[in-house]
Amino acid sequence: MSRRILFIDDQRMEFALLHKVFEGFSQEKFTLEWAQTYEEGLTLLTGSRYAACLLDYNLGDQNGLSLLKAAIAGGCTTPIIFLTAETSSDVGNTAMDAGALDFWVKSELRPETVERSLLFALRLAQTMEELRHRATRDDLTQLLNRREFDSIFKEETQRALQFGNSVSLVLIDLDFFKLVNDNFGHQVGDRVLRIVADILVHCVRAIDRVARIGGEEFAIILIDTDRLVALEVARRIINAVQTGLDISIEGRPLKGTASGGVASIPYHGNTVASIMQAADRALYLSKNRGRNQATLALIQEATRPPAPSRDR
Repeated sequence: MSRRILFIDDQRMEFALLHKVFEGFSQEKFTLEWAQTYEEGLTLLTGSRYAACLLDYNLGDQNGLSLLKAAIAGGCTTPIIFLTAETSSDVGNTAMDAGALDFWVKSELRPETVERSLLFALRLAQTMEELRHRATRDDLTQLLNRREFDSIFKEETQRALQFGNSVSLVLIDLDFFKLVNDNFGHQVGDRVLRIVADILVHCVRAIDRVARIGGEEFAIILIDTDRLVALEVARRIINAVQTGLDISIEGRPLKGTASGGVASIPYHGNTVASIMQAADRALYLSKNRGRNQATLALIQEATRPPAPSRDR
């Protein structure tokens, strides 16, 4: 199946000319799709997956630069190449400063040069995506890493406060994980962490975010979720971990459990620090009460001094 390229331009003639250029490619054939309005282009760009997008500067009463900014603000990761009739590099450089991968001058579009530039842009975009992935993911579990979790949780906290929504945090910590490493070795310990990571991802929705924030500690950001629903999710996770870690390693039984703590905005605080502290206290209570359970933070938890270090 050929790779799809989205072209956003309000002129049918421009699409016909570009389509003719694409027909002259010799190395790879692409499927060129056309959106002729700002609204249609933004919807397709943010709602579908394309190998790349070619975006014209002029879009009727609006311009491609504003569409580019709106798409990136909406989370679009499709590489965008700006098209301009201007021979001056000012417009193109402005577009690249706003997030475009490259810019092309329309009068210079030829099949051989466009194909070469497009293939190079696609390889560059793939490399950048791989680097982005490595910078935001935990190497062992492929979950979000601590740095990315902190960034996302800060953004979601601000959004929840701005729009009056709820966002919940679930902290999950494996019980007595050190014994797994001591009795079975670190390779088995790594396997257990990957199993738990897979369990967490399958216990939440696609819009929720799952991270490994410590050795055997995980965090889940539940978007638009109040504290009671979040507690049910946490309990479902605890049960799933107990079931998923009832395994045999080279004929030796391994049984593992986890404990959880839950806190929500606005019930337990209105800052990242207060919610983290409240969820950590709730996790401490789960450990103190016998482990293998999830606990919802109390409203007043956020104002108390930090809890002592807990025995995992």
